[in-house]
Amino acid sequence: MEFESDFSQSEEYKSFRSTVPLRQIVVDNDALKVWKLYDAGPRCVRSPLVCLPPVSGTADAFYKQMLPLTARGYRVISVEYPVYWSVNEWCEGFRRLLDILEIDRAHILGASLGGFLAQKFAELTSNCPRVASLILCNSFTDTKVFNYVDSAPVFWMLPATLLKKMIIGRFPRKLMDSQIADSIDFMVERLDSLSQSELASRMTLNCFSSYVEPQKVQVEVTILDVFDESALSHSVKEELYKCYPTARLAHLKTGGNFPFLSRAEEVNIYILVHLRGYDGTSTSASDSGTPVDR
Repeated sequence: MEFESDFSQSEEYKSFRSTVPLRQIVVDNDALKVWKLYDAGPRCVRSPLVCLPPVSGTADAFYKQMLPLTARGYRVISVEYPVYWSVNEWCEGFRRLLDILEIDRAHILGASLGGFLAQKFAELTSNCPRVASLILCNSFTDTKVFNYVDSAPVFWMLPATLLKKMIIGRFPRKLMDSQIADSIDFMVERLDSLSQSELASRMTLNCFSSYVEPQKVQVEVTILDVFDESALSHSVKEELYKCYPTARLAHLKTGGNFPFLSRAEEVNIYILVHLRGYDGTSTSASDSGTPVDR
């Protein structure tokens, strides 16, 4: 019998899976590139919160955000992206997804790679903005921090087992509390569900030489990170702060690599504080209040 994490067996996760259907949307000419997503909350909202997972994540990685936030009237979409080998290609695919979903401008919560891609999307669409704001969770601005820039061009040919070892090798190894341990178990399950091409393409996006030009990211930013051990060093976090000197800082004492799972209640409070600033505006993520120009 295969191992199943405590989070996967929880009533909260089962409730999420039973109430929010998984959608599959093809946005490219290549019918094999299928975006998977969960979309919950009022469909009339044109500026929802869109959640982008880290390398190891799938569309259900943010299940602890979806039901609590939608219960407060917010529309939340959690996506899982198909195989893309370049940041520009990914951004074009994401733009087409927003068009199909009739999303004008999205508030984006991005974790690690998801946060990097969110920044690049905001940068590349700055002339015709599609991003309302950013929440960056344990994220970065330059792929060189992973020291795989030289290896990235050959990730496509590496076996899935080796790619998984490279990802899991960055998870903390010391003693941790049960919630952090459970979050790692849950994400390892998600990692095991990904194909070789999905893993290789995500690792390529994560490590191929690329960096954010923050002066082109003209949106409000909340930086959410942890003080305990994670895959990112203190210097990487400091560089993110320098890139966004006016960003709202949301620090968690602990939480590991996946605080949106291990410290969901705290993370959700920070998300609500961020989103409430847009209530009643044209980029509100909820259906409450009368929209006004922002």
